Amino acid sequence: MNPVFLNIGGFTIAWYGVLITLGIVAGVWVGTRMARQRGLDVDRFNDMILWMIIWGLVGARIVFVATSWHQFENIPFPRVLLDIVNLRQGGISIHGGLIGGILVMLYYTRKYRMNFYEYADLCVPGVAFGIIGGRIGNIMNGTDTVGRVTGWPVGFRWPDSARAFHDGMCVRNPNPDLDLSQYCQQIGGQLVMTAPVHFAQLYGVIIGIILSVAAYFWLRSRKPGWAFWQFWLWYSILRAGWEETFRLNPLLPKVYLNQGLESPGIGLFTETHVISFLLIAVSIWMLLKLRRQPDTRVDPAAGRGAGTRPA
Repeated sequence: MNPVFLNIGGFTIAWYGVLITLGIVAGVWVGTRMARQRGLDVDRFNDMILWMIIWGLVGARIVFVATSWHQFENIPFPRVLLDIVNLRQGGISIHGGLIGGILVMLYYTRKYRMNFYEYADLCVPGVAFGIIGGRIGNIMNGTDTVGRVTGWPVGFRWPDSARAFHDGMCVRNPNPDLDLSQYCQQIGGQLVMTAPVHFAQLYGVIIGIILSVAAYFWLRSRKPGWAFWQFWLWYSILRAGWEETFRLNPLLPKVYLNQGLESPGIGLFTETHVISFLLIAVSIWMLLKLRRQPDTRVDPAAGRGAGTRPA
């Protein structure tokens, strides 16, 4: 598992960025196709998507750095500034990216008097595809979104060749609150973590696949915003209930922790847990509100334009 996709004269391109880009491109293609079917402004949609990607990356990096400052606090100045903006090595927050993208969408829909939800729904497949690409990129990076040590049968023993993983876990411990040295030993001239961990990155890939399939059905709804809030609801449920519960992240309120070779490898609650709980509550409230509203969108299969009632 090598994080580098391409190395040209010392300039490296990471798998992480390549895979996220492929996911976004696939999502833009699906969104553009649906915008055309629904009679929406395709050119405006594509222009908006470009800026959503740019500011989404900015937001994703800002939130990651803010919530993972322990990874940067010991780096000397001015090198720390370069590390903060270095996206090629991974390290972004999905929630931060979504916030950046939504702010751009709000700006466009208000400026050009577009229906926010009509266009927000079209972005759902792209976000789901981006999650898949990003989590596969995390696997290539090794230490990104790694799971807790577990004694459950699902525990994954990373191969000795996954140097980025072993260096990250044994040398640059991603969670300074926990001592992982007890699971590390010298093998073939390098420190290797021999304990099985939750394959949290793979959990994330599966979540992205589930959301991609579900989006196909959510987008059949004639209620603008239905797919948008369904995505927030189920992403938050799956992220908090499955992936984040087994990830090696610092606990914000340390309510429950049970990890080790004889333990399940569970930690509650991280910052992402807390954010997800709030999003679940808001999403349920918005979906109940939308459910009481009349249908305003023409069936996409009919290939006709949709209503433009402001959101």
